[in-house]
Amino acid sequence: MTARRFSYWFLFAIFIVAIVIGAIRPLRVSPMYQAIGMIQFGAMAFAAWTLGAREMTSTSRGPRLLALSGIFLITPFALLALLWVGLGPPWQATPAENQMRYLVLTAMAIAIVVGFVVLREALSEADVKFRSSVGFATILLAGPLYLLFDALAFGVSTARLHGGEVPSAFRDLNTVTEMILFLAGALTYIATAAFAVSLGRARWLGRGAARAFMIVSLVALLLLVIRGLHFPDPHALSTPWYTNPGFIVGIPAVPFIIPFLFGVVLLQRAGESDAAPASPTD
Repeated sequence: MTARRFSYWFLFAIFIVAIVIGAIRPLRVSPMYQAIGMIQFGAMAFAAWTLGAREMTSTSRGPRLLALSGIFLITPFALLALLWVGLGPPWQATPAENQMRYLVLTAMAIAIVVGFVVLREALSEADVKFRSSVGFATILLAGPLYLLFDALAFGVSTARLHGGEVPSAFRDLNTVTEMILFLAGALTYIATAAFAVSLGRARWLGRGAARAFMIVSLVALLLLVIRGLHFPDPHALSTPWYTNPGFIVGIPAVPFIIPFLFGVVLLQRAGESDAAPASPTD
């Protein structure tokens, strides 16, 4: 029990550490950043396994679904911990590094969608269907939009890597690309809010935690809407980008933060013998 409790809090801590380390550009020195990434990833994998990921091999359907959903939902930031050490924001990274960034973002989006699909199945088993269906529908819409955005961004990075100039076709699509990212982020925040309510109904989250996750998701959605379809140019902002809420909530990986936290909670539930909740009405 002590090891599982430690793993639970360790995953939250290493998640924050991975984000901070990923933003410190001077750490991008080979082979230091590879070593740091492997240590972070290995530590997250071990903690997840100790917490409840091992239940994916369980013969019991409930814990197995919870464990699988939790694994997929924490995967995005496990990949960030492994590969983004010292990468910094896109305007600081090289074109080759940005190619890797958008490939990883593609894998992150796929993992989030799969994690939520498996979670919806688990919630259906717990007879919590309506709101999880709303989350299921919106995340299925968000997933292809993320893939399209990442593919276009990868194309821009590839053009810069090989020619130094972005083809006019990509520049003409810039407004469309920003709208795609806006819609993907907005739909993800809606899905997260809906799943937070469902997790509370299933008693896999406490009422206070479920309400907090829902409010944070809806506030992030509101900030995104207030910002508008256009993604701000960080160099044109009157204040540093990290003090601009509308900029932060629109960063492609930010909408995946609360799903990661869901994943940690689901792994904890999977590892508990009483993981199957009562069956409330929805």
